[in-house]
Amino acid sequence: MGKGGNQGEGATEREAPMPTFSWEEIQKHNLRTDQWLVIDRKVYNITKWSSRHPGGHRVIGHYAGEDATDAFRAFHRDQDFVRKFLKPLLVGELAPEEPSQDRGKNSQIIEDFRALRKTAEDMNLFKSNHLFFLLHLAHIIVMESIAWFTIFYFGNGWIPTIITAFVLATSQAQAGWLQHDYGHLSVYKKSTWNHLVHKFVIGHLKGASANWWNHRHFQHHAKPNIFQKDPDVNMLHVFVLGEWQPIEYGKKKLKYLPYNHQHEYFFLIGPPLLIPMYFQYQIIMTMIVRKDWVDLAWAISYYARFFITYIPFYGILGAILFLNFIRFLESHWFVWVTQMNHIVMEIDREPYRDWFSSQLAATCNVEQSFFNDWFSGHLNFQIEHHLFPTMPRHNFHKIAPLVKSLCAKHGIQYQEKPLLRALQDIVGSLKKSGDLWLDAYLHK
Repeated sequence: MGKGGNQGEGATEREAPMPTFSWEEIQKHNLRTDQWLVIDRKVYNITKWSSRHPGGHRVIGHYAGEDATDAFRAFHRDQDFVRKFLKPLLVGELAPEEPSQDRGKNSQIIEDFRALRKTAEDMNLFKSNHLFFLLHLAHIIVMESIAWFTIFYFGNGWIPTIITAFVLATSQAQAGWLQHDYGHLSVYKKSTWNHLVHKFVIGHLKGASANWWNHRHFQHHAKPNIFQKDPDVNMLHVFVLGEWQPIEYGKKKLKYLPYNHQHEYFFLIGPPLLIPMYFQYQIIMTMIVRKDWVDLAWAISYYARFFITYIPFYGILGAILFLNFIRFLESHWFVWVTQMNHIVMEIDREPYRDWFSSQLAATCNVEQSFFNDWFSGHLNFQIEHHLFPTMPRHNFHKIAPLVKSLCAKHGIQYQEKPLLRALQDIVGSLKKSGDLWLDAYLHK
């Protein structure tokens, strides 16, 4: 036999060489039915597995045809565990002559950001202070108790009712920031514990769904302020945002609403209605349609607790109205805080930037103070939170100076504002976009 014949017992077969691919080939696999992505120069076919992705198929699909290394590291706390799921999906690797980054992204920024992340790890900034989160939970429970005691002791008159509503709206807002921490896996080292407590906080304390939040919020983090990818900028034709969208609507003569007045009607349909109308309906319908019975059970436990507590004071109809008034108050708080960091920034189509640059373009900070930290759930450090979503929020102020230095090195703007100015800029940005729409509508 020739050289390729039987080599005898005990001979090991040579492993087949790993297929290699160019970026041009990989970028073709960016369809809903055909999705590849790259992590650490390894190419993975996620087409079939994306439907089983814990964060939802959309968030992982948003990186189809791209390098997802930094996004992968940002979202997953236990990366060694997650890589076990990647092994069966491996189809090849980047060709040796191909750069590690796609579409000419700045390799120096990427290298410097990864060094910054390593510094944060060495500083133990991803290690949480459990007492901090325990005290945060405790102050929410205290507010819930004060609310009940106020009605029990002073009766259900207008003044006690309004005071109680404000106390409960405050506890709901703070529970919203706390569930955000657990949802991002930033409290416990093990993801399982974060997921379990997340369901308790968002379900039993707020009556919402952990899975609904995960699927929506992680898309926002993956591609912030990107149309078709970030659900937070999908305004259902109610508002036009940024510079590109209003001009496009204006050119096409689209006028679902008088957008040149959106900075005025924002006060009527934005803060007042988002949670009590849109979110409340969407959350309940999502749990039912997706048959998410676990999250539904947690949400029912919240409503049962609320109505058992307050029906004796207000009756069934009164308790329903009371609940929606609390949601109405909380909605104002939530909308102003969440929009002050994003709606004022660049909102556009996919620019294919590196992770660091894309987060800086879409986020800005509000100055630190004890009140600002508490009021916003530390989302006044939105830049640091977006760069390191699994970092416990009490450590954001420690990494912020290093982020500023990296921005200065590469000439990237690091925006930080006083709280009142940040809130005012929301209205200003809506007016600017509305004026762009009107100009395009009338003249193009």
